[in-house]
Amino acid sequence: ETRLPPAAPPDDRTITRIAVAPTDLVPDSENRTIDEGDEDFHTLVDSVRAGRVPEAAIDTAVRRMLTLKFRAGLFEQPFADFAAADALTGNAEARALALAAARKAIVLLKNDGLLPLTPGAHRTVAVIGPNAAIARLGGYSSFPRQSVTLLDGVRVTLEGKADVVHAQGVFITQSEDRSVDEVLLADPAKNRQLITEAVEVAKRADLIVLAIGDTEQITREGFSKAHLGDRSSLDLVGEQDELAAAMFALGKPVVVVLINGRPLAVVNVATKANALIEAWYPGQEGGTAMADVLFGTVNPGGKLPVTIARSVGQLPVFYNVKPSARRGYLFDTTEPLFPFGYGLSYTRFELGAPQLSQARIARNGAVEVSVEVRNAGARAGDEVVQLYVRDKVGSVTRPVKELKGFQRVTLAPGEMKTVRFTLDERTFRMWNAEMKRIVEPGEFEIMAGPNSVDVRSTTL
Repeated sequence: ETRLPPAAPPDDRTITRIAVAPTDLVPDSENRTIDEGDEDFHTLVDSVRAGRVPEAAIDTAVRRMLTLKFRAGLFEQPFADFAAADALTGNAEARALALAAARKAIVLLKNDGLLPLTPGAHRTVAVIGPNAAIARLGGYSSFPRQSVTLLDGVRVTLEGKADVVHAQGVFITQSEDRSVDEVLLADPAKNRQLITEAVEVAKRADLIVLAIGDTEQITREGFSKAHLGDRSSLDLVGEQDELAAAMFALGKPVVVVLINGRPLAVVNVATKANALIEAWYPGQEGGTAMADVLFGTVNPGGKLPVTIARSVGQLPVFYNVKPSARRGYLFDTTEPLFPFGYGLSYTRFELGAPQLSQARIARNGAVEVSVEVRNAGARAGDEVVQLYVRDKVGSVTRPVKELKGFQRVTLAPGEMKTVRFTLDERTFRMWNAEMKRIVEPGEFEIMAGPNSVDVRSTTL
């Protein structure tokens, strides 16, 4: 039996006790196969009876779920309105939101000046690769009523202005069924034949857009021994590197669009591509969003929420390391391929040093940090101002920097704005050696910049 929280549901009605039979937690059959993820529930009843799991913990878990159900009104109206849900699914408002999200999420990692492309400036554009003509949605997505691929987006943008040609290049896996347990790589011999065909197609083009990365089969949750998801490498899977090398060898301008669910160590691709875009899994409107970024309808302003390693040997790699970390590697660097918070734009921003409202505060005090940001380029665009803090001396070792705030601002050419952050006692808390959350007195370095590396600082 579970008691509900004292707060009443939205309709002010209260149910005091709900009976939950212990048998509800017992497997249906003694012969049932128990998956790894079910073992805890399989033994839960016995664990409670033996005192290994407090009954209060079960009450808390059930209380949370019942609270959600009360707030959703499921006890009053347990069935959804299918017609209402059907009318909302994939409507114009939903598609517009999906497009806006995709546009904001795309990160420009490299650009030698090739981007943004001008529609019609290249008579023939080749869209090549295993992720060019398929919408990669990710394993936790359902199947939308409509989706737009990169090839679709480029074709719509260039309709009547240029010819668009396409080649598969390679397949990554033998199937696209993301629910299967066994993942089989595509046939290398067949892929090399497809690479040859892609080269012939690309020879006719003046520009190559190469779409490579992952599939939902090779970037997924591994939830059992029969359904694996982890990889021992961060490299491109299959013959994708061979396809990329073949495209670069043609001597034509190449824009690489990464469509993937995990960061990839694409050192060679990043070195040789004229431009590199990280699109992640951009959703059902991703093809339109990627084309918008390629052709400058949208000025990219996304930033990396992760650090991208050069190789699996650099792992674990993250920005908020301890000072003693990353001593070095023989024949390699500790610098990541792209740092946390990184992302380029088609315009240029200038960020001032952080200014403090006061140079000294009490342990329970607060300080306002202001950062001036100016669009010094010729296009409107977004910048993400990032604020980092470092405790210079602590009773336990502290990270070299920690992200404490960020703001995304849109600025017209020449426009300047002051971005403000308020840092209070919560900002400076740390776990000490006794595992207590405290604020220690001392000096704190306050850093601001467009990413975790290119920062300017002052001392609080």
